[in-house]
Amino acid sequence: MAEVVFENVTRIYPGNDTPSVDNLNLTINDGEFLVLVGPSGCGKSTTLRMLAGLEEVNKGRILIGGKDVTNMQPKDRDIAMVFQNYALYPHMTVADNMGFALKIAGTPKDEIRARVEKAAAILDLTEYLDRKPKALSGGQRQRVAMGRAIVRQPKVFLMDEPLSNLDAKLRVQTRTQIAALQRQLGVTTLYVTHDQTEALTMGDRIAVIKLGILQQVGAPTELYDRPENVFVAGFIGSPSMNISTHKVENGKAIIGDDAITLPAEVVSKLTAEDDNKIIIGFRPEDASLASDTEPDAFKLNVLNVEDLGSDGYIYGNIVDANGSDEAATVMSDQNNMTTVRVNPRALPQVGATVRIHIDPTKMHLFAPSSELRLN
Repeated sequence: MAEVVFENVTRIYPGNDTPSVDNLNLTINDGEFLVLVGPSGCGKSTTLRMLAGLEEVNKGRILIGGKDVTNMQPKDRDIAMVFQNYALYPHMTVADNMGFALKIAGTPKDEIRARVEKAAAILDLTEYLDRKPKALSGGQRQRVAMGRAIVRQPKVFLMDEPLSNLDAKLRVQTRTQIAALQRQLGVTTLYVTHDQTEALTMGDRIAVIKLGILQQVGAPTELYDRPENVFVAGFIGSPSMNISTHKVENGKAIIGDDAITLPAEVVSKLTAEDDNKIIIGFRPEDASLASDTEPDAFKLNVLNVEDLGSDGYIYGNIVDANGSDEAATVMSDQNNMTTVRVNPRALPQVGATVRIHIDPTKMHLFAPSSELRLN
């Protein structure tokens, strides 16, 4: 068993009053691929480095396979890391790079060669074993770094943004390979990234962290369909969720000079601190163009359109009671404009005013005072 457990783990760097990671409680199940995701500076790499033994734990403890490793040396933790910058020895061949850790550990040469050849076959690197890193592409170098981790047969893989140096197309290809490889090997894996698309496509579960505090942990579909707070709602998904704050009057949200009916049980949860306001979120694909007579729709000034062939996107601003644009959107793509996905064959003209209807079953409603989910 190689279950990883963080128990009330806190890391405060010298000279700082605010913890970089604050009271983290997180379990990575045996054989699970867990992706830790968040914006730059949120504490995700610090979390990984504490698990690796490269950062001190100020409070709490870390367990690997039921054993407390909090104060254990990195070399004794039976983990293998894959870094962003590959960290290959330029003067060594691919085979020597992959087997170097085993050589240092005193593993017999025959066993090293057998393990390296097995890993190379898995990673499609067999024909490159006698090459130096400078003769490889970025994707091949990253696979060599993966191979170096695989040959050690560790209890836990730690991956720190391993794809960020690759171009977009290669990144898509390599993330598919890494996810398939992890499932083939069944090694418990903690994968750190700031790219939520990587998180959604690779992980068995995703843990979202913000300013050192864990926000939500769950399967990709769970975080996408039911974010627990405004931060997770805005962070997960591309294009990001449309999120805006509106007044509530008589059980309806006032959007511009239109009104949308809210569920009564949600309105009843609003408190005095919410000041008769509500935060409404909806994903671009969960809204559609509405007719002039359709109820529960609002007007949108179209400022830009995108025809991607398979999809069409409208970007615009909500129209208020005076006919001007209402600056209500607090988090969205394209300079805080509201984004709606439509049939690319039915894109409106830039400058037009359209009516938008949100699927009421796909609406995300949050309390302004706490930014926590209400529905």
